[in-house]
Amino acid sequence: MTVSKILPSWFKPFAIVSLVWNLIGILAFVAQVLMTPEALAALPQGEQNLIANTPLLATIAFAFAVFGGVIGCLALLMKKTSAITWFTFSLLGIAVQMFHAFFMLNSFAVFGPGGLIMPIMVAVWAIALLTIARKAKSENWLN
Repeated sequence: MTVSKILPSWFKPFAIVSLVWNLIGILAFVAQVLMTPEALAALPQGEQNLIANTPLLATIAFAFAVFGGVIGCLALLMKKTSAITWFTFSLLGIAVQMFHAFFMLNSFAVFGPGGLIMPIMVAVWAIALLTIARKAKSENWLN
């Protein structure tokens, strides 16, 4: 299969912005994983409880979400079909993480309706990345 040399003008900027978006996700992951006891104590009690009750599986899902997204964006920029696989891992990580946060820990009770904005943005962006990677494969933009 040959790679089409004609990419839409939005493809590379979208991939770069998406890479930055996912790198910010890695920063959030690292900040959560390396949170000091002092930083944890500075949070409201509800947020402290959420973090204290987050099991390893949800943390691993968070890692899959952000690292899969970064690797997927790099693969997209390199025009590799493996981007689809990485974005799938990322989306699965997001699904597990969000399921745990909203249905197991009831984070909605802690953050309220405003706490839905970021998770919705994350999910929509992840779906868009996977959709665009699949379209890129079908259009032979990837190899």
